[in-house]
Amino acid sequence: MILLVSSNKDVASLNIANQIMLYHPFQKVFGEFQNNPVYSAVFNQKTVTLIRLNEESVNAQNLPEIFPDAELIVFISRHSSQSGIPTLTVHPPGNFTDAEFGGLPHTVSVSPAVAMSNALKMLVFFQQKFELFDYEVSFEVTHHGPSLNVPTMFVELGSSMQQWNDSKAVCAVACATLSSIETFESKPVQNAVIGIGGTHYNRKFTQMALNGEVVFGHMIPKYVVADLDVFMLRHCVDRSFEHISEVLLDWRGIRSEDKSRLMSVLDESGFTYRKI
Repeated sequence: MILLVSSNKDVASLNIANQIMLYHPFQKVFGEFQNNPVYSAVFNQKTVTLIRLNEESVNAQNLPEIFPDAELIVFISRHSSQSGIPTLTVHPPGNFTDAEFGGLPHTVSVSPAVAMSNALKMLVFFQQKFELFDYEVSFEVTHHGPSLNVPTMFVELGSSMQQWNDSKAVCAVACATLSSIETFESKPVQNAVIGIGGTHYNRKFTQMALNGEVVFGHMIPKYVVADLDVFMLRHCVDRSFEHISEVLLDWRGIRSEDKSRLMSVLDESGFTYRKI
């Protein structure tokens, strides 16, 4: 079962969920979750359960215990930024350091690399189909909660109220999300990589994924590198749905004062790595 999650505290999330139910064969099922109705549909022989939270999505730490059959958890969510740039983004959740915004400290969710790459490609497809040319499509690095032991990703619409209520953009996220769900395989089908370096929106990693060169699991930005140790790097590799074949370094996107220490961490970890 694939769990699709929206939140009553999130305008964009509710708009995307409503769009999904309007144009796809979701049916109300028996029972409720947090006093909200639960819906179900079948896509490409996969059962998809759609729920609504009464809390912020970043705090939904107990979902795997409540839905133990979930093989993939997908949060449809708003994206917020001070810049207000219209964006369509995908990322895995988790915390490299403290848990300031939900989840657990020093704990990341299991990253579904192929599903995230498929969602990213579908966001580009529907961005073009709906002529959303002022929107940027990008990976975001791993950040915020929850920290789940199930493959988990966020598909987001940003970055302000104007975009959260943009019907074409809402439709693009809804369609991209369902398209990525339809192609999800319950067993890993290829290797993935870990990305280190660059900004919160890594253009290099995004373009490599769109070109089909690699699929990315967790992505660690330059502002975390100073705190990265062997334990956390191994944790990111272990918390990947696909097998991690190597670590890719956005070398120019790593601060010079952090490079020597990072190389020591990589050498101690024993993982294969290369600079890009």
